[in-house]
Amino acid sequence: MITLNDKFKALEADNAPGQEVRQELVDLNIIMRGEKLHGVPVDFSHGDVNAFPPTPGSDGAWKDGFNKGGSQAYTEYRGAAEIRNKLADSLGKFTGRKIAADTELIITPGTQGALFLALGATVDAETKVAVVEPDYFANRKLVKFFGGEVIPIDLRYKGSPSENGLDLNQLENAFKSGTKVLVFSTPNNPTGLVYSHDKIIEIAALGAKHDVTVIVDQLYSRMLYKGEVYTHLRSCDVQPKNLINIMGPSKTESLSGFRLGVAFGTPKLIERMERLQAIVSLRAAGYNQAALNTWFKEPPGWLEKRIIEHEAIRDELLRVFRDANLHTATPQAGSYIFPQLPPLRVDLFTFIRLLRYQANVIVTPGSEFDPNCNDSIRLNFSQDHNAAVAASERIVKMVEIYRI
Repeated sequence: MITLNDKFKALEADNAPGQEVRQELVDLNIIMRGEKLHGVPVDFSHGDVNAFPPTPGSDGAWKDGFNKGGSQAYTEYRGAAEIRNKLADSLGKFTGRKIAADTELIITPGTQGALFLALGATVDAETKVAVVEPDYFANRKLVKFFGGEVIPIDLRYKGSPSENGLDLNQLENAFKSGTKVLVFSTPNNPTGLVYSHDKIIEIAALGAKHDVTVIVDQLYSRMLYKGEVYTHLRSCDVQPKNLINIMGPSKTESLSGFRLGVAFGTPKLIERMERLQAIVSLRAAGYNQAALNTWFKEPPGWLEKRIIEHEAIRDELLRVFRDANLHTATPQAGSYIFPQLPPLRVDLFTFIRLLRYQANVIVTPGSEFDPNCNDSIRLNFSQDHNAAVAASERIVKMVEIYRI
């Protein structure tokens, strides 16, 4: 039987993104090799909203919500109807299928909030949940917290685009053995992989065939790099009866400080999510919801320019790591890169602490995204271009210092 301590142990947060302040540094002098490397501090655990500011007009939109007063502060639990109507229209056009604003969409406190509500609405004790590895760090933790059983599904990301993606035979075998929920992200966090059109169609068909609830995180689906194509699962002709799509403006649009997310999908699941939200947070912060009025309404060329700038940083970091013979898959979208480290004289967590202390660089351990990825690190390269490149060069120097 899962105890309360077990549930909260599953939520361990010491090494999760943004928790680098908990890393103890006092004992590192004992094992530190060489002098500290000088350079501008770079925190790759999250994006830099100073380097890439929030959507133009988002501050004014928030102020409009504030000035609106009580009707904006105390919206319906699933969000202000006026804003949901606009979102349903924009998201419906973007994903290829209409969305009913009144029954199929909910505004949440960030996409993290949407994920919590989605899994809370679909997972209970002993529910078997297919969790892709590597994938977003909270998926596995929340499944365990809600009492579910994690069924790992391998993600191939080191080969060619035609080879990459889920092992669909493994996925169907999991469905045949009683797995009732699948949760995954595309573009994938942490690798930046975009699931191919054929893979998405097959996943949708398998979900429908085996009556599996599918939860798909599409947070970076707007930031596609040159030549990449994205297929929305909800646009497939055959799709699961129970489907939840999660999106939000926190990353590509740098609105993370507003804590805004959106989930849309099967009405009965959205209703469950609203009931859960009503006792967890009541609603996404009322005034903040108004900032969603800028989403999909950015000035002409703004998004295209942001993508070009991120692609340039991506390419520079790929060059730095590959020149050092560190295997690094090419991100097809988003702002994450996932280099694989060679054997080192210290364990992964010690190396990450040394990076912070000795090189002024903060990264996230790959084991947060897959227990087997204890030789990889994840970087969010939504940073100042020059600072990001210089920091990646310091990572390479540190690898050489501690390489076996």
